[in-house]
Amino acid sequence: MYGDLVSIIMPAYNCADWIAKSIDSIIAQTYQNWELVVTDDCSTDDTLSMIQRYSQSDSRIRWYKLPKNSGAAAARNKSVDEANGVYLAFLDSDDLWRPEKLEKQIRFMDDNNYDFTCTDYGKVDEQDNIKDIVIACEKKYDYNLLLKRCPGNSTIIYNCRSLGKFHAADIKRRNDFVMWLSVIKKAKYVYGLNETLGYHRLREGSISFKKSDLLKYQWIVYRKIEHLGLLKSAYLVAYKITETISQSISMK
Repeated sequence: MYGDLVSIIMPAYNCADWIAKSIDSIIAQTYQNWELVVTDDCSTDDTLSMIQRYSQSDSRIRWYKLPKNSGAAAARNKSVDEANGVYLAFLDSDDLWRPEKLEKQIRFMDDNNYDFTCTDYGKVDEQDNIKDIVIACEKKYDYNLLLKRCPGNSTIIYNCRSLGKFHAADIKRRNDFVMWLSVIKKAKYVYGLNETLGYHRLREGSISFKKSDLLKYQWIVYRKIEHLGLLKSAYLVAYKITETISQSISMK
């Protein structure tokens, strides 16, 4: 299937154990008109050499390296800046896509004239075992619903020909969330495709593993970036705590 070019945005840092599987899941896509734009954030393991080997064998894979370790937001933004596609899709360097991910989601967007979409996603452990867990997306988000329920980063695709390019905020965590909040202010809505088309990897060394840190940065997003009121911010954090506890129980 050949449609408009999709640029896949991938920041990478010390992910040598996982990145090959992530890239393999891109190469296996049934929708073949894509480019992978991966930016290495000065990894100290074999991440960059692995990326380079892939780029030597597939011209659709381009890599960049930041001059100094600057965090996931800076790496993600570099890839966004270098992207050439009509669509921007996002895949973290330890997550996986199902082979039909791009084909189904791009068709969903084209058929309905949607500019900003997400999908359901599952969970996979460090041994590649798919867990019996599905995080379902809403069928339609507005800004207020997005504040409460952020879609999975590796499920997002948006049309940058229609909406322009957006950058992640320069904060250690939840920088992708801030980017989606920026996109929705232009797009008005995120539309959800209720199919499990990817998997978020559960691993102890990942930046998203410490839930307490995520909640702290959630508060920073609400108060310092989105400038929400104290009561609304407190309500949203309380909602997130409840949601996190519920998800943790379901994973046991």
